[in-house]
Amino acid sequence: MSKTIPAVRKFMTTTPFTVEPGAVLAAAHALMKDKHIRHLPVCEGSKVVGMLSDGDLYRAEAVTGVDASKVTIQDIMTPKPYTVSPDAPIDEVVQEMAGKKFGSAVVVDNGRVVGMFTATDALSAFAELLQTRLKH
Repeated sequence: MSKTIPAVRKFMTTTPFTVEPGAVLAAAHALMKDKHIRHLPVCEGSKVVGMLSDGDLYRAEAVTGVDASKVTIQDIMTPKPYTVSPDAPIDEVVQEMAGKKFGSAVVVDNGRVVGMFTATDALSAFAELLQTRLKH
C-alpha cells in the first residue's frame, strides 16, 4: 500500500517575514540577521514581486562604493520568484527547486504569502520521510 505524498504545508515555515521593494539593503540585512533567515519575499501590498536572498545582499554589499543605506531591494532582488500553493505535493516542489537551483519557494494562498519552503525545510522533510517510511 502506497502512502500519500505530503503537501508543502506540512514542512513550510509558517511565520514568513517580507519586505517592500523600496526598503533599503541595510534594513533587509538587519531583519535577516535578527530573525536568522536567508530568504525574504519582496511584496507590494500582498503581491509577491521578488525574492531577496542573503547571497544577493552579500554580493551587492561587496561592490565598492555601494551604500547599503541608500540602495533599495528592488535594485538587487530576483523578480518573479518561485511560488507554490500550500497544497503542492512536496516531491514536485523539491524537484523544481533542485532542477532550477532555487534555495526556496514562497508559499502563497489566496494571493498572500503564508509561508516559506526552503532547502532546509526540504532536508527536514527528507529526514522525516526516511525515518517514518523506510525504517526496517
